Amino acid sequence: MTEATQRTTDSGVSIWLDDLDRTRIESGNLQDLIATKNVVGVTTNPSIFQKALAQVGPYDAQLKELGPIDVDDAVRELTTTDVRNAADIFREIAEKSDYVDGRVSIEVDPRLAHDTENTEKQAELLWSKVDRPNAMIKIPATLEGLPAITATLAKGISVNVTLIFSLERYAKVMDAFIEGIAQAEKNGHDITRIGSVASFFVSRVDTAVDKLLEENGSSEAKALEGKAAVANARLAYKLFVEKFASDPRWAALEAKGAKKQRPLWASTGTKNAAYSDCKYVDELVCPDVVNTMPEKTLNALADHGDGRPSVEGTYEESQAIMDQLAGLGIDIKDVTDKLEADGVSKFIASWDSVLADTQAGIDRVNG
Repeated sequence: MTEATQRTTDSGVSIWLDDLDRTRIESGNLQDLIATKNVVGVTTNPSIFQKALAQVGPYDAQLKELGPIDVDDAVRELTTTDVRNAADIFREIAEKSDYVDGRVSIEVDPRLAHDTENTEKQAELLWSKVDRPNAMIKIPATLEGLPAITATLAKGISVNVTLIFSLERYAKVMDAFIEGIAQAEKNGHDITRIGSVASFFVSRVDTAVDKLLEENGSSEAKALEGKAAVANARLAYKLFVEKFASDPRWAALEAKGAKKQRPLWASTGTKNAAYSDCKYVDELVCPDVVNTMPEKTLNALADHGDGRPSVEGTYEESQAIMDQLAGLGIDIKDVTDKLEADGVSKFIASWDSVLADTQAGIDRVNG
């Protein structure tokens, strides 16, 4: 293990890779990252699968085996196969960590982001298709997604809640999680094996807020560039600590072996070259969290990251940053609402590309 990734792990951060494709699995690259860079889980999303399934070659053998199949069914077969095989690679880590880590996430069709009923149905379908106890089903934290999160957990299915941008929505996500675990317990499921993370998106907040600060043009605005995303995430961590320390419903469930829904820092690749390429890792090091990072960010962390605790004692400063932004007329709720809508739209666009590329593959191998 590298010193920086080991320090990050020792500080309480589970390092997950934000990427997956068949070549990575079959080449041994994924096992190498586990062995050398402390990787203990994987997340996927429609954009990741878009890049994977655009490749000509790695998926052709399975496509040929599937024959002239409906494209939605083909995508489901290809992606769940990758997730199943990755879950097998992480199975030992899952067992050793009592299923806290070793998780591999797959997302419901983003076109269902505002469709509660069909999100629930597809979450159950994906869970059964992957058929691995260390899988997680990703459900977006849209208003329509919240009841689907509860209903899915209530069936004993582990959930990765994605596309969280605001503190207000995050508070509702934690409530949806606790209610889901409570229902799962009533339904007779083994709640000690149900896992959940809350994926709080980070760098996209800076991208959006920095643009508004640049438009403002004042020295006060300039001084706040690159600070909103980390402050927002640190305040989310404060909510996490307080919620799971004080909620009586949670205390009763935890006494029966339920595991906390950990915050997961997502969108942690640095998009502004003026900022450190480890910014959204090193500035968010604290216990009981996951950081899922693209390989470029993981390599940067391994090479020159810090990995020491960096969140404790920052809450007042973080709140002051948010107050200063408000004082400049920047409404963070407007920013995060737009980021959620844009996030759903981007994932739908990626999914449309997945379908087109897979259809091209079906036509090619059956040509």
